[in-house]
Amino acid sequence: MATFFGEVLSVYSRAVEEDEEELEENEEDEQIRRELEEKREVHLHWSPEVSDSLKSGNKLPCSEFILAVGHNAASSVFTGFLSVYVLTSANWDTVGHASVWNERSQAGQTSKDSACVFYRHKENPSVLICQVTSYIAEDQLFQWTEKVFDCLEHRELNVTVLSDSSVADYKTADYLCTSSAPFLRSLHTGTFSGQPVCQSLEQPNIITGLPAAVLNHSQVHRIATVVYQCYSDVIGPDSVTMETYKPALTKLGKSIQLDSSPNTDVLRKFIKTTDIQSNLYI
Repeated sequence: MATFFGEVLSVYSRAVEEDEEELEENEEDEQIRRELEEKREVHLHWSPEVSDSLKSGNKLPCSEFILAVGHNAASSVFTGFLSVYVLTSANWDTVGHASVWNERSQAGQTSKDSACVFYRHKENPSVLICQVTSYIAEDQLFQWTEKVFDCLEHRELNVTVLSDSSVADYKTADYLCTSSAPFLRSLHTGTFSGQPVCQSLEQPNIITGLPAAVLNHSQVHRIATVVYQCYSDVIGPDSVTMETYKPALTKLGKSIQLDSSPNTDVLRKFIKTTDIQSNLYI
């Protein structure tokens, strides 16, 4: 390029350099994205027996799959319910666990630390229970559901989901309804042929999180599934709220045997009085 004084100057262009920088940034962003996706991947860990069967191309025979879903292990009412009324017997084996990492849940890789554990009935191996007390992020819901149900035999499969929510999230024009908490509401797939133990969840109420993901998956794959959501007005586990779930599992008949007289020590372990941390007078 020539100036008005006849001096020839070399033209400097940043086009190539900017393209190279942008390419490097895109590659770096892509690498970070891949590492984050790998870190957030849902991992299933099965017992050697189950793992060998799955590697052989077989799926877990399953006629009843009970899924208990909670966001907070400390206040998970149904986890206490299953632990007190069902899993206290010696009829259950731990056959696997899932590990999930996200910003709110950093469950360990070992079954001892896992907040998602699978149990199988010893006398009736086609009955499975899964307790989920860890938070599963929105981008992990589809992955968790796909991986778990891909391990199960869908023929004659029936799924029962137990979930909980605050009564403050329940929308109704009838105030007397919320004052009668705790209470159950249900949603089920079109292939569910049974009779729910409670009335359906009224609009505009919705079910979110893992229960919703399982319900959607079951609807698409024509799996008989019912979700029971308990609306409670207490923060921590209590015996009254635990009792609310009993009709849902009693409906399953011989598949699940409820302990009519749960061990007092086990019951006391899950029912704790919520301590007041602070108030205006402290």
